[in-house]
This record gives sequence, C-alpha cells and structure tokens, in this order.
Amino acid sequence: MSETVTIFEVGPRDGLQNEDALIATENKIALVDMLSDCGLSKIEVTSFVSPKWVPQMADAADVMAGIKRKPGVTYAALTPNLRGFQAAQAAGADEVAIFASASEGFSQHNINCSVAESLERFAPVAKAAIDAGLQVRGYVSCVAECPYDGLTPPQQVADVTKALIDLGCYQVSLGDTIGRATADQIASMLETVLLRTPVNQLAGHFHDTHGGAISNIAVSLERGIRCFDTSIAGLGGCPYAPGAAGNVSTESVAAFLADQGFKTGLDLQKIAKAAQFAITLRTTT
Repeated sequence: MSETVTIFEVGPRDGLQNEDALIATENKIALVDMLSDCGLSKIEVTSFVSPKWVPQMADAADVMAGIKRKPGVTYAALTPNLRGFQAAQAAGADEVAIFASASEGFSQHNINCSVAESLERFAPVAKAAIDAGLQVRGYVSCVAECPYDGLTPPQQVADVTKALIDLGCYQVSLGDTIGRATADQIASMLETVLLRTPVNQLAGHFHDTHGGAISNIAVSLERGIRCFDTSIAGLGGCPYAPGAAGNVSTESVAAFLADQGFKTGLDLQKIAKAAQFAITLRTTT
C-alpha cells in the first residue's frame, strides 16, 4: 500500500503576495475555488497583514468571504499578530500560521525584530488561536542560508523549530527561503532538527530558484517528511528575500511524488488547468 504525502498549497498566499501588479479579488477567489476542486486538503488562502507592507493581501477578508468551501479542505491564513489573528478568525479561517526565522538578519528585515522578540510576539497569537479551537502552523525561514547572514547553522533551525512547537504549533514548515540549499545541506539540517522535533510535526517548503527543490524534497522524503508546501504554477517567493522568486510548483511536485509511488489525492489534470489559470494572473488585474 502506497504512503500518502500531503501537499499544502500556498500559492494563493505565498505565491500571489510576491506579484507586483494587484490581482483582482474575484480572480483570487476563482483560483482558490479551482484548487479546492483538485483534491487538495490544505490551502493557504491569504494573509492578514498590514496592507502597508503587503498591499496584495489587503482584500484578505473579501477573499475568505468569497470562496466556496469544500468539505474536507482546510482553509488557512497567515497571521503576524493578534489583530491579524482576530481578523482571520472573523473571516472563518480554519487554521492560522505564524512565522519566524532561523537567522537574525532575515528576522530584522522581514518583521523588524530579533528572532527571540518574534517568538515573544507570536506567543499570544498562538494562545488565542488554540483557545479558540484553531490549529496553529509555524514557518521557519532561511533553514539553509540567509540573504543577509549567509549559511544558517542547523542548530539555530532546531532551536526555532522547537520553540514554535512549544508555542503550540501542530506542525512547523522548514523553508529554504532563497532556494539555494543543496540536498546535503537539507539532510544535515534535518538530522539536527529531528533530534528535538518528531518527523510527523515537520513539513518542507522549498523554493526552486536554483533548481534544487525536487532534490531537497527527495532527501526529505528519505528522512520521513510527508508534507510539503507548493505553489500552483510556481508562483511567488518572498518580498524580503531578493532573488528568491520561484516556489516549487504544485504540478511538478505532484508528478514527482506520483512517479515515486506516493499518494497525494490530487487530480493532475485539474492541477494543470489551475496552473494555466494561475499563470494568467500575472498579467490580469
């Protein structure tokens, strides 16, 4: 019997947030609705952040209100603070995500505080979500290399990952934010992280900026990771990581996993159609 791997679709949030031209709300809704029909069980729809910093996400509540929710699909939102969490809760998010960095340089550039300060900020968000009965997911950025600090020591990744678990995150997604990680780097990082965090509480988030995402997924699979973040049509990157455009595409990961004998539950033909639509959003406002 084949093992199942969960593909966590982040295109509507992590993909579209990096697009310079504002995407029409109705097109964001249409994309999520198409993805809901593809067999995905997890979709990160939007981010409740200040529109001053991420204008693309200013319509977060409208997008959440407009989507057609499909039974069995979890609709998630990124929430940087209590105000964001409260807005996400009001909009009906099924789960929320908080995000920290394994490097000080990226933390300062991304959210204007140290790693330790970021964890302090997220503690009340996690508590509020858990008290409200919502699951909390964590992200760790720059698990292999930082655009400001250089190579990231694996122990720093392990420390931040464990801190997020201690805050109540059911899962932590490990992100190669600038897409430079080699399979050896990911293997070394995972070996250190796994000393403190169980494999079933980890996910992989690999950018394909330099073509290494599939290799990094392969080495993660070897170490027991069974959840990976992907972005339809490879949309997106990170506005605070220069040159990081290029999340690994949902369609390429789904095809790779199928070739390797893993079940994902995805309809590859419907994923291909969603990818075609997502590509058009780069020129449609």
